[in-house]
Amino acid sequence: PMQHSDWFNYGGLYREISLMRLPAAFIREARAVLLPGGREARFAIVLSEAVDTTAQIDVPELGLSLSVLIRGGRGEAKIPFAGQTWSPEAPRLYNVRFSCGADQVDERIGFRTVEARGTEILLNGETLRLKGVCVHEDDLALGKVSTEADVRRRFRHVKELGGNFLRLSHYPHHEHVARIADEMGLLLLAEIPVYWAIAFDNTDTYADAENHLRELIARDVNRASVILWCVGNENADTDARLSFMSRLAQAARRADPTRLVGAACLINRETFAIEDRLAEHLDVIGLNEYFGWYEPDFSGLDRLLANSNPGKPVIVSETGADALPGHRGAGRVLFTEDWQAEFYRQQVRRLAATPYVAGIAAWLLYDFRTERRQTRFQKGFNRKGLIAEDKTTRKLAFWALSELFAEWRS
Repeated sequence: PMQHSDWFNYGGLYREISLMRLPAAFIREARAVLLPGGREARFAIVLSEAVDTTAQIDVPELGLSLSVLIRGGRGEAKIPFAGQTWSPEAPRLYNVRFSCGADQVDERIGFRTVEARGTEILLNGETLRLKGVCVHEDDLALGKVSTEADVRRRFRHVKELGGNFLRLSHYPHHEHVARIADEMGLLLLAEIPVYWAIAFDNTDTYADAENHLRELIARDVNRASVILWCVGNENADTDARLSFMSRLAQAARRADPTRLVGAACLINRETFAIEDRLAEHLDVIGLNEYFGWYEPDFSGLDRLLANSNPGKPVIVSETGADALPGHRGAGRVLFTEDWQAEFYRQQVRRLAATPYVAGIAAWLLYDFRTERRQTRFQKGFNRKGLIAEDKTTRKLAFWALSELFAEWRS
């Protein structure tokens, strides 16, 4: 991997590989979604061949058995929805079977709506407050392999924290992540690795990025837990970047108009405000800020929040402070558990009082490996985890943030 990276970015075969025997005309896409307003569901099928035929959609729990005409390899149907919506509090899933000819696709699907209105994010028409963390796919024993047991432990820790939201940083995570989140009732931001050193003026690079995005959307389009597609992280506001990322936002909406589109943006340091030309093309503005850590105090955060009038929901997509497990000290002593906990108290108090802040994704759940981090406290790890790299040892900040999430308006 390139040196300009800040996670354990090695590759190889770290995901399962399957061979599938398919008929000549197979189901390439099978989608089900609750339409805005929550009263009507739409089902769509796209075949691998432009044939005319008939498909079948069955949802036994809704008493639904529907024949769908397929013309030129495509077909869709809309029906009134009388079921229970999916939410973190009640993650109701329905068995949905799509069949056509010799092919069949079985899905477990939750029906819900998500939208941005003013500076709020709404789930099923109700104001949503996102309280969560960022996560990497990284494990001391497994490397980048992400087993189901590891994912379930990760989600249990988020639930114990009192969270309802995860940012899947900074690349598509394993496909079973969103399936398990559907089951357990957690909300997800899914992301592609348009990260830092990107050749924004290179047409092949753009094609690669859009392919990442389209494949991610095609894979997770039926996952109720995924509410936000993120098209990039911390990229300087240049003309080439604006063109590149605005086209990605457009591509996301073409591929899936039912979810929100966002990106982790940078602060305009001239006006010291949440301002980014890309924001015009986004539904949700991501803000990465580390006031109280990389910047010594919180006065800059006060100034930033007061100066800003984004007109859209803002998610603080990263904020955090390093802490070496067991290292203690009073006051602003860096790398202590005490300062990490106080950092979050200061941060959340300010963010919770800011009307346009719709949520926070703390950086991050577990300490993880990164070769860039080589101080005597880090030794090859980013120590901003609420839990140590053993995925067992909770730091003081875990409990502090848990209390803050419980107090934050729902």
